[in-house]
Amino acid sequence: MKDIGSKLRGATDRGVEQAAAAAAGRLAARAADEHLLDVAYAFVDTPFGRFLIAGTSRGLVRLAFHPEPVEAVLNELSDRVSPRVLEAPSELDDVRRELDEYFEGERHEFDLPLDWRLMRRGFSERVLRATAKIPYGGVSTYRDVAARAGNPRAMRAAGNALGSNPLPIVVPCHRVVRTGGNVGNYGGGSDMKRALLQLEGALL
Repeated sequence: MKDIGSKLRGATDRGVEQAAAAAAGRLAARAADEHLLDVAYAFVDTPFGRFLIAGTSRGLVRLAFHPEPVEAVLNELSDRVSPRVLEAPSELDDVRRELDEYFEGERHEFDLPLDWRLMRRGFSERVLRATAKIPYGGVSTYRDVAARAGNPRAMRAAGNALGSNPLPIVVPCHRVVRTGGNVGNYGGGSDMKRALLQLEGALL
């Protein structure tokens, strides 16, 4: 009887979750139809934990992973993009699919429109746009990306720009390493950075 009760509770929990997801989907669709949704966000499970992804009509605007607090990310989106932020997973199906393919080793380039408005302007944006061109399986140094952004001596500023990257993995700041081969710092930690480079074949 105890096993049957547990199974029934599990089935009920799944039913509640499915109903909640369906209701959220209907709400998001209605908000979009009525032009009340400017920023859609969702969560995606990855080998490195749960990521928050957010998109606008322009494209993917934010990707955040632990330890960034969800509330802080949503507040940033509300303050800097639009207060009309809503959880709407169906709006981000393409992003979730491409991330899944990437982590499975099946995708080497992201084919996603990007919304760059959370990028800092000037040198920082130039650093990140240079970083976006580093190919899968390749690496560059902080000095290299600083040079491509117009100032080869601004390695520290390049590091700060990479540290504030609002679209990690898709704009692959993990492919920028220190001169000499040390992987350097990363928002998700050096172990995650090393694992991403190993996934791409850049490190053995």
